[in-house]
Amino acid sequence: MITRRNTLAMLALAAGSSFAGRRASANPALSLTDLRGSLDAGAAGLSPGREDQTGKLLALIREAVRTNQWVFLPAGRYEVGRLSLPDKTRLVGIAGATEIAFAGGGSFLGSEGAGRIELSNITFDGAGLPLSENAPAMLHLRDVDELSINNCVVTGCRKTGLQLERCGGTVRDCQISGIGEYGIYALDSRGLSVRENRLADCGNGGILIHRSEVGEDGSIVSGNRITRTGATYGGTGQFGNAINLYRAGGVIVSSNHISDSAFTAIRANASSNIQISDNQCLRSGETAIYSEFGFEGAMVTSNLIDGAANGINIANFNEGGRLAIVSNNIVRNISLTGPYEHDSVGFGIGIGVEADTVVSGNLLENVPRFGMLLGWGPYLRNVAATGNIVRSARIGCAVSVVEEAGSALISDNIFEGCGDGAIRGFRWHETATAELAAGGATFEHLTIGGNRIG
Repeated sequence: MITRRNTLAMLALAAGSSFAGRRASANPALSLTDLRGSLDAGAAGLSPGREDQTGKLLALIREAVRTNQWVFLPAGRYEVGRLSLPDKTRLVGIAGATEIAFAGGGSFLGSEGAGRIELSNITFDGAGLPLSENAPAMLHLRDVDELSINNCVVTGCRKTGLQLERCGGTVRDCQISGIGEYGIYALDSRGLSVRENRLADCGNGGILIHRSEVGEDGSIVSGNRITRTGATYGGTGQFGNAINLYRAGGVIVSSNHISDSAFTAIRANASSNIQISDNQCLRSGETAIYSEFGFEGAMVTSNLIDGAANGINIANFNEGGRLAIVSNNIVRNISLTGPYEHDSVGFGIGIGVEADTVVSGNLLENVPRFGMLLGWGPYLRNVAATGNIVRSARIGCAVSVVEEAGSALISDNIFEGCGDGAIRGFRWHETATAELAAGGATFEHLTIGGNRIG
């Protein structure tokens, strides 16, 4: 009896037999090159070794561009210098086995004005050789509309690993380490995604999303693992940040695992409408998460911070920094000491905010100074601190009570183990009130109630 099941089985058997026959008769068998429709560099005369391969590789790339094909580089080390990639370059190797190494000569690899560049499964080795003054990075790409750098390794450079200017596209699943300056420096991006990369031992910064002027950027920085970010240039926060946004609006920073940053895990400067969420920030040398200077709109939610000189800081109302939500974060094991002598608020603070900000549902533990700091001198306006838990802090919540300070609501929080008080008023650095949570002196700009002291 012919049934639907029998018919499907016969069709599957026939298809399998046909494929097996074609495979057996093929000579030679299908290779990776055939499957990708690419040009084989080995067959075209490129050979791994110490001879400079720049001319041969560029000629092969141009031929592949003409015929809309990939260039496949077999396993081996190919030395090049001053390699400029044309539009529609598609270059693929064997992950962990294909290396393009810097042969010297000023610049390594770059592209400018391309519609599409695709690089995959290649190790780019700077070989520790110096770049010229006008070559800022190992891989320097400008004005590339659709960039795809996937499953590559970038290593061995005294300057920046990957510098992208006015580029769109994706950098994904790459390993970047042993870099003197910045791992990835993106300037004036056009919808760039930086996802699931692994960065380690970058001398002055991990992933930088910057703009030459304040504006919409729209980059997504997600799922990256960044460790041991240094600050060899010193400073007070310009360097040493695992992820740094500057003037870049509309950026999402999410689900990154960051550890052992010399300064900040995630630092946003003059960047509006940003989301910083679901990140792990471990052992930061300074403030773990910063939104500072002239910004409007920052959501800092569901992050885990363990170890920092300050946990979360929403700062610089005097420079226009305002409008934030800080919620559902865990902040613990804060230190009194940082990487420099602080000339303002200082260190040892769990969460500090200033203007038009909601602080809600956070859990703070083991904070040597203030669990929460609301305002600084006159820089306090429209702050609500509700539903937070503060355990083991010197003071649970410090709030500004100088004459010019604006309104603050402190309600329904739990304070436990706060040795010098649950809620205290401050005039700059000086303690100005007794315990406010227990019905001490009141101030017109403060609304305090429903807090539990343990």
